Amino acid sequence: MVVPFSLLAQSRVTRLGALAVCAGFAAPAQAGGFFEDSSAKLEARTVYFNRDFRDGNTSNPQGASKRDETAQGFILNLQSGYTEGTVGFGLDALGMLGLKLDSSPADSNSGLLPSTGNDPRRSKDQYAKMGLTAKMRVSQTVLKYGALLPDLPLLKYNDGRLLPTMFNGAMLVSQDIKNLKFMASRLDRYTARDSTDAQDLRLNCKNKRYACNITADHFNMYGLDYKVNERLTAQYHYAELQDIYRQQFVGLLASQPVGPGVLSADVRLLKSDDAGSAKASTIDNRALGAMLGYSVSGHKVSAGWQRMNGDTSMPYLDGSNPYLVNYLQVNDFANAQERSWQLRYDYDFKAIGIDGLSFLTRYVNGDHIKVVGSTEEGKEWERDSELKYIVQSGTFKDVSLRLRNATYRTNYAQFARDVDETRLIVSYNLSIW
Repeated sequence: MVVPFSLLAQSRVTRLGALAVCAGFAAPAQAGGFFEDSSAKLEARTVYFNRDFRDGNTSNPQGASKRDETAQGFILNLQSGYTEGTVGFGLDALGMLGLKLDSSPADSNSGLLPSTGNDPRRSKDQYAKMGLTAKMRVSQTVLKYGALLPDLPLLKYNDGRLLPTMFNGAMLVSQDIKNLKFMASRLDRYTARDSTDAQDLRLNCKNKRYACNITADHFNMYGLDYKVNERLTAQYHYAELQDIYRQQFVGLLASQPVGPGVLSADVRLLKSDDAGSAKASTIDNRALGAMLGYSVSGHKVSAGWQRMNGDTSMPYLDGSNPYLVNYLQVNDFANAQERSWQLRYDYDFKAIGIDGLSFLTRYVNGDHIKVVGSTEEGKEWERDSELKYIVQSGTFKDVSLRLRNATYRTNYAQFARDVDETRLIVSYNLSIW
């Protein structure tokens, strides 16, 4: 994704130890009171999205060769504190509004805006959604019920367009045992990034890997993160989409000073199988990925490797981002039997005295793809670049500008299309109180 949503969804949540980033272990602060410890933050986000299909395929509904829209989004995040006492109670609210700035029937369906009911080629002028979350805390254990933005290995909410996907259900996060974080969750609905209506949870059907509209009653998830020491964290998570698939995740996050810099490692193993009545038919996938990086003096060079084993692609929920090292701006490189590698370079211009400016570029190449109905080996590649600047002072302090560009090519055009894509995001985060 794209423009950071963390300034809205993370500040109070992280401080209270509820939905902090999965590898974080900071203990929540003591409650100062329901109103005294509350906060309100507003993000104004302008997004220009242009996806140009370069293969000449016009099988999409409007027969166009591109998606080109601009929209304005507002995200209001209200976080209460907790009532005093052994058991503290609180209430959060999340409101979102999207406004059309520029769109045409020929270039719509970018994912920024929902389409009108009468004409799928036309985008709505505006749309809005809202979620409420009740929460309860005992010591360092927090239970939430309502609208959630999960950021976990087996369910990461999608924030790749104008407004993020919201999930609905219950989530328990406990850090009462030192260096150990436990979570359990049961979700039953989601509201897509370009929708106002809550829908049944469903399997993502990207590139026709699985049939679309395969829904489930609920999604259960459990996880353990253990901080071995300051430089090593081990993770185990389990999830099951009722009667469709079950998934296990094992991960290791490590860092170690080496010479003048720091060597980092991120290893991920996911095993997926069909579950219950197997409504999506057979699911058989084992995804192994690893990313090694070395950072020094503002530079970071990384290399990644990812391998899909089994007869099918890796399943994941619609409206979420798969937790794969080679998941990029356009593609996930999660096809059946696919092998892919990545080279990445990041630079923080703070090292030469330019605070707030950063750059990244990366390239992923995938091959050995099992293409259904063909004996030809599927191949694909993607190249991304991103330039980001956060204004450091003056009238426009804290305004974020991000330019993202991607090029994607593949040889199995019956399922995927060649793409040139540009996204420009301007974002401003305002702390109301």
